Amino acid sequence: MKIIDRYIIRKFLGTFFYALGLMILIAVIFDMSEKMDDFIEKKAPLKAVVFDYYLNFIPYFANLFSPMFVFIAVIYFTSRMASQTEIVAILNGGMSFNRLIRPYFIAAAFLALLSFYLNGWVIPHANKTRLEFENAYIRNPFTLKERNIHRQISPGTLIYMESYNARENIGFRFSLEKIKNGQRVYFLNSDRIQWDSTSGKWTIENYFIRTINGMAEHSERGLRKDTVFDFVPSDFRMRVNAIEAMDNQALNSFIKEQQFQGSSSIDAYQVEKYRRFSFPFATFILTGIGVSLASRKVRGGIGFHLGVGIALSFAYIVFMQIGTTYASKGEFPPLLSVWIPNIIFAAIAYYLFRKAPK
Repeated sequence: MKIIDRYIIRKFLGTFFYALGLMILIAVIFDMSEKMDDFIEKKAPLKAVVFDYYLNFIPYFANLFSPMFVFIAVIYFTSRMASQTEIVAILNGGMSFNRLIRPYFIAAAFLALLSFYLNGWVIPHANKTRLEFENAYIRNPFTLKERNIHRQISPGTLIYMESYNARENIGFRFSLEKIKNGQRVYFLNSDRIQWDSTSGKWTIENYFIRTINGMAEHSERGLRKDTVFDFVPSDFRMRVNAIEAMDNQALNSFIKEQQFQGSSSIDAYQVEKYRRFSFPFATFILTGIGVSLASRKVRGGIGFHLGVGIALSFAYIVFMQIGTTYASKGEFPPLLSVWIPNIIFAAIAYYLFRKAPK
């Protein structure tokens, strides 16, 4: 590694962490001013606010916007080098443009690996504490908006509810059926079920049960009965963002479990899974765009390059948000929606690289 390599890497990483630190400070101040009323109203302890929330909010925020700050950092310090004729001197000294961008990608690889590790293992554990704090002191009580709920709670055992009240732990228009060798062997229908936390059982009201054993059949009707099912209220009270508190292994296992149960939120879970891989990869793409764009000396100087860089970085975020929103609603394949911004911006990076001064 030559002196120029160490110089560029030091400039890259120094500018990145400095810009990220300033933005984190601003974000914390704005977030605190926005949520201060919630902290006071719900009497959140100062220790919990500092250590449970903001100490875990900082790595989450930093990793979420790290590709954008990589881009801005590359644009800023490369544009300064170009305006001071450093890029021209390096190229005139015999170094090719392909060789010049090597230290950029070395630094980008370090940040990408760091982002992947944090996003897959460290930040999920930090998010667990942060989300618990938000549920206790910021968010409103959980409500399940899903209608016509279908679940497979065990092989061959299916349940259905027209709706579920997560606050009162009450399900309406409930049915349960068991399938064996392609035939229904058990069917339960109830107008309402309610969880009894004292006994740890479900109470079914105005129910009908039908049991089939070969050619024999037994039916039962009643107004009220306590029984046990292979599910509990917590199975219906999980917010979608709870997956942010799962590391990669836990997330993969959870997605398989939800696919087995037939959950309607599978697409949202898969978006989170694929996003953890696409974000680190975006570091390389945005680095390539930044160095190709800012290495040319232009009349507008740093201001022009920063303006274009910020516009492109926000365009990337907009593409990502649109894709993930449509994918979460089941209107677009999750894998494709997460990678579309990278594909589009990779094409932009290739074009700018071809046009960069050689």
